[in-house]
Amino acid sequence: MADAMRAIGENWTYGDYRKWPDDERWELIEGEAYLMGAPSVSHQRLLGTFFRMFADFLDDKPCEVFLAPLDVLSFAPDETEEDDCSTVVQPDILVVCDKKGLNDKNLHGLPELVVEILSPSTSKKDQHEKFSLYEKRGVREYWVVDPIGAWICLYVRNETGELKQKALRERSGDRSPLASAVLEGFSVDYQKLFAAPT
Repeated sequence: MADAMRAIGENWTYGDYRKWPDDERWELIEGEAYLMGAPSVSHQRLLGTFFRMFADFLDDKPCEVFLAPLDVLSFAPDETEEDDCSTVVQPDILVVCDKKGLNDKNLHGLPELVVEILSPSTSKKDQHEKFSLYEKRGVREYWVVDPIGAWICLYVRNETGELKQKALRERSGDRSPLASAVLEGFSVDYQKLFAAPT
C-alpha cells in the first residue's frame, strides 16, 4: 500500500486516507500524498515549548491551540463531502478562533494561525507546497521555525490576501521577541525558544 500511495498521478482523497495504516502519518495536498517521518528530539522540544507559550497565553481566551496530529481538511470549491476532500494536513501547531468547523475528529477549514517546525524531510514541503496552500486558503498568520538553523520567520496575510514576511529572528541577527499580528499581546521570546536544554 505504501508504494502505491507514492504513485505518480494519483488523486487521493480523505476517503482513501482514512483507510491507510494508523502507524503512518500522511498529508494530502490537492490529491498528492506526502509521507511524514518521525520528528527529531530538537523538533519535539521546540514543539513543546511553542505549545506551552500558546496554551498559557490562550488559557482564558476564546481561541484554542492544538498539536499535531490533528487532521485539518481544506475543501476545494467543488468538494462538498468529507470523503471527497483532497487536502488534509497536520500542522505542528494550529490556533483555532472560529470553531464552527471543529468536531471531535478533525477541523473543516484552515485555522487562523499555523506553526510548522521544519524537519529535513518536510522543509521543502512546509516552505513551498504548504505555504502556497495556506496562502491560497486563507491562513492569516504562518510561523516557520527551523530547529537546526535556529531561526523563526513570521508571515502575515496582507490586504491583497498574500502571506508576506513580517519578521525574521535568527542567531546572527535580531533576537528580540516576535509579536503575533493575529493574537494581540502574544509574542515569542527567541532566546527562550532556542535556549540550550539543561
